[in-house]
Amino acid sequence: MRVKICGLSDEAGLRATRDSGAEFCGFVFFPASPRAVTPARAAALSAAVPGGPGRVGLFVDPADALLAEVLAALPLDMIQLHGEETPARCAEVRQTFGRPVMKALGIAEASDLDALADYAPAVDWFLLDAKAPPGAPLPGGNAAPFDWTLTAGRTIPRPWLLAGGLTPGNVAQAIAASGAPGVDVSSGVEAARGVKDPARIAAFVAAAKAA
Repeated sequence: MRVKICGLSDEAGLRATRDSGAEFCGFVFFPASPRAVTPARAAALSAAVPGGPGRVGLFVDPADALLAEVLAALPLDMIQLHGEETPARCAEVRQTFGRPVMKALGIAEASDLDALADYAPAVDWFLLDAKAPPGAPLPGGNAAPFDWTLTAGRTIPRPWLLAGGLTPGNVAQAIAASGAPGVDVSSGVEAARGVKDPARIAAFVAAAKAA
């Protein structure tokens, strides 16, 4: 079971992510998010809490200049694309920057999973998140789940993480219902919007690993 704690912006949250045994930590480079950090801030956090989880940068339809700026400050282990990036753009980012790419796809109904086949040759991971409601300012991190049974028994052509509305209290149920080999959480381990709670991070990882 792979666990990713996303939207980290302080040392306490990153330290809890490392100490709990999560495989990935996520830094958001999207200014509209309440969890956004600058490249310099992410680099400082990573240096202050060394070791532990792989560093993942979350971007929404990024220009090459932003990707280059972030990678110059912090050598990310993976690039997460959470916007409207096409398969061709995903492949371009992977080739240009030499990092694995995780593509987030919004899911609301079974037909939304059909896009997996188009993206699979261009990416290394999928993140299946609840589709944002029309007009939502953020493409993810909206604390809403999708129907977990949509992925049950379905072949997902790359390693993947389940996201959307997960909490320490429901993550075991979500894993059982979806068949997910990994999970991603942001708002579900926060004490306030954008503020991570170390105790909730520890509880989430423990619950996921025990599922």
